[in-house]
Amino acid sequence: MPNGSLEQWLHSDGYFLNMIQRLDIMIDVASALEYLHHGYATVVVHSDLKPSNVLLDERLIGHVSDFSRLGEGESIAHTRTLATMGYIAPEYGSVGLVSRRCDVYSYSIMLMETFTRRRPYDEMFHENLSMRSWVCNSLPVAPDDIIDVTLWEPEETDFEKKLQCVSSILELALNCTVESPNERLNMKDVLANIMKIKHEFLRK
Repeated sequence: MPNGSLEQWLHSDGYFLNMIQRLDIMIDVASALEYLHHGYATVVVHSDLKPSNVLLDERLIGHVSDFSRLGEGESIAHTRTLATMGYIAPEYGSVGLVSRRCDVYSYSIMLMETFTRRRPYDEMFHENLSMRSWVCNSLPVAPDDIIDVTLWEPEETDFEKKLQCVSSILELALNCTVESPNERLNMKDVLANIMKIKHEFLRK
């Protein structure tokens, strides 16, 4: 793809994505997953969703690449780890079970990464602090401390508007990374929610 990957745009020098570009890319990814999970004749589970597997075309439209094909039921057991550490749902590591809700978890971790510019395996995270717990602990008290600082411009006039938008995105991500897969939203609902957040941001 002419514009490389989301990984490159988030973590390489000289690259920048604004608020709407990040939102649009994550909507593109959610749309792709919603189709794979619910719109295709056979259930398709990605099982290794991460920024390096989101490729960007000349218009910065996100394309999901390198996914697995699973069918005949809601989930499948794997004997070897296919996913990347940091993005793996808890049930994947404990019982080796891959399902659509695993993709929801990975997508939501990537959602956090996109708006904080912190990788889930950053050195700041350790046994007692994960990406999810960091966001969960910080969001209610100091959301502007965890949001990517490059999203704020000098003499920002709509700081509160952006802060509310990203806070809503991170709240959605937290709801979709709960430990129990049955309590996570499905991709239809995730897509509807993130599109609603974008529309609210543009309306204000």
